[in-house]
Amino acid sequence: MGKGKPFLEVLASAIHEDYRFPILEIFAFLYTLGTFVFASFGSSIVSQRVTNESIAYTLTSSLLGLPLFIFIILIFKNIAYGLGSDLEKGIIQSYLSYPLKRWAILTAKLISAIGIALILFVTIQISALYVLAPDIISPYLGTVILTYATTLSPSLFVAGIMLLVTLFLRRGGLTLVIGIVLYFAMSIISSVALVVAFATDSSVPLQIMSVIAPNVALAEYYSSINVPFGNGLWSPAFSEVLFFTGISYTIIGVLFFLGYYYFIRRLGL
Repeated sequence: MGKGKPFLEVLASAIHEDYRFPILEIFAFLYTLGTFVFASFGSSIVSQRVTNESIAYTLTSSLLGLPLFIFIILIFKNIAYGLGSDLEKGIIQSYLSYPLKRWAILTAKLISAIGIALILFVTIQISALYVLAPDIISPYLGTVILTYATTLSPSLFVAGIMLLVTLFLRRGGLTLVIGIVLYFAMSIISSVALVVAFATDSSVPLQIMSVIAPNVALAEYYSSINVPFGNGLWSPAFSEVLFFTGISYTIIGVLFFLGYYYFIRRLGL
């Protein structure tokens, strides 16, 4: 048996479990519907200060409302009930009988849980952007990609924590609740950070929040471009946005590395 075939069998099994009909079709429809319904070029376009780059950022951000929430629910469900149920029911043990390393088994599960959902989400969203404003999006594809990277970072951060919790608890329901509560807690903390920043006239709370949510730094960057001095608290340079994005994905990488380490070395199966 070739090395690739067992991996594909595990991956196919995971995809079948995570995307039972009509889950994939429903989520694809909701992605598409939400993307076009919430698309907005922003009311600030009339300002002479607003550049096409800012418009590309505004349009891309406007597409992320409902579709992003749908994406979050999907990957959280896949991690909690896909991997969690396999651990709880002992299905993982059957995968261990395959001629595969443990890291390959976890990789197949994560490709199904996160990779497929991410490809579906980004493909529909970018296709919609090219339909809505090809002349604006094409020259600023880097801005579009950075917007997605910074906005998806908090979701992937929580997904990394959920992976660790799922492996530790070996159950799905509780992990899903923890993930959703943690995600909404981060949204609340982000709002609190903004209030504290205004109250203390300091950018430090926003900078701290940008470590795990670099979309905060990106929003402040474009705010300072569109409006003179932005909100008066923080006008980050583009290099700072890239720095916070790099830090956030480093943290995400560490979380998933710990998940792999626990699955390979510490998970008693």
